[in-house]
Amino acid sequence: MSWSTDVGGIGGTLAGNALSLAAMRATLESVLTSDAYAHTVSLAQRWTAGVQAAIDEVGLPWHVTRLGCRAEYLFGPDRPHNGAEAAAMDDFDLQRFTHLYALNRGVLLTPFHNMALIAPQATAADVDRHSDLFAGMARELRDLLAR
Repeated sequence: MSWSTDVGGIGGTLAGNALSLAAMRATLESVLTSDAYAHTVSLAQRWTAGVQAAIDEVGLPWHVTRLGCRAEYLFGPDRPHNGAEAAAMDDFDLQRFTHLYALNRGVLLTPFHNMALIAPQATAADVDRHSDLFAGMARELRDLLAR
């Protein structure tokens, strides 16, 4: 059996229908605006700073990186230079732990990676809630690993 995945992120055969194109136009004209990006990038910077502060406080060998309004933490001390390096620092069990820790406390991370894609509706309070939760998770993880 062979499985295929649409890695383009834009849909499949029917993605060019009139409704999809109208929704895309409305999104580009009314949602993905310069003001929205200024807001989301600012919040992503705040998210990155909060996560990095927790990583530094606990001394985890992880790092956080950001590009625009997307931010993500990886389970390695250095930024990867290629896909092989990024894959080598992935830890599926640890990734599941971080996702479930957040989900059990009412925060849903992007269901792949440990990533935040900041939405225009997000607030500083949302970001700070995640940072506080992440810091608590990092401390608990440190204490578990020290046993």
